[in-house]
Amino acid sequence: MTSFLKSREALLALAILVLLGVIASRFPAFVEPASLANVFNDTAPLMILALGQMVVILTKCIDLSVAANLALSGMVAALLNGMGVPLPLILLTVLALGAALGAVNGLLVWKVGIPSIVVTLGTMTIFRGVIFLMTDGAWVNAHQMSDAFKSLPRHVILGLPVMAWVAVVVITIFTVFLTRTPLGRSFYAVGGNPHAAVYTGLDVGRTQAIAFVISGILAALTGYLWVARYAVAYVDIAGGFELDVVAACVIGGIAIAGGAGTVGGAVLGALFLGVIKNALPVVGISPFWQLAISGSAIIIAVAFNARQGRKAGRIILKSAEAGA
Repeated sequence: MTSFLKSREALLALAILVLLGVIASRFPAFVEPASLANVFNDTAPLMILALGQMVVILTKCIDLSVAANLALSGMVAALLNGMGVPLPLILLTVLALGAALGAVNGLLVWKVGIPSIVVTLGTMTIFRGVIFLMTDGAWVNAHQMSDAFKSLPRHVILGLPVMAWVAVVVITIFTVFLTRTPLGRSFYAVGGNPHAAVYTGLDVGRTQAIAFVISGILAALTGYLWVARYAVAYVDIAGGFELDVVAACVIGGIAIAGGAGTVGGAVLGALFLGVIKNALPVVGISPFWQLAISGSAIIIAVAFNARQGRKAGRIILKSAEAGA
């Protein structure tokens, strides 16, 4: 039982089950299979972005530009679709763009030595500014998008939309990638002890830059899925979503100081927020409370992580007295 209580994933899974039980006691329809599948699908973008953010946080950095990257990549996808570009080429272009945007963040952190929080705060604003310059603030609406472009994320396979399956595939890949590959393990090494990582031959800055590229690719992928599913693209799309992404990671036990965390924790953290977000309208609470809940969850989770990670110090005087 003690080992169970020490497992962040087990505690989160229990918290989600308790939350679902409380909601089901008043609104039983919320826990029906179709409803839970919708919750998972709604949370899929957050899960994908949280895994990209997790990789960055593991290396002692943070990426606050993920939502802006999502918005810019989604807008580019919508504009290319309006020009008649085939969907496969749109996806390749968007993923390349996301990688480039992530590389900008990574290179500024690696080569220039600017703290990641400063870099990504700046690029967050720049990316959204680029969207405005590209469109003069205009929206791209559903009637300007092709049916094939809009239908892909919504296409249902075995009871789940493609968007949800994409999240499942990304979760599976990252589980293997972070635990079974040298690059995946290097993220933990760089974040856990950068000085020791250097002695083992790892380039800390290069590893951090790669993490930003991965985060950028996942943000771009989510950008297409988001814009295609909701059939709209504009400057402020996913505004403030970076807070949810960071919250999902921290709630999931990803150490903000780097070097610790699991894919399961990040996914469960995202699901926890997803259940809350979907439950708020059901129980009659304004969705705007989600920001307050996310912020509170970050503070509580960081405090919990700090308390768990604090090691008991040696009491020298008592040890000396015991030896006397």
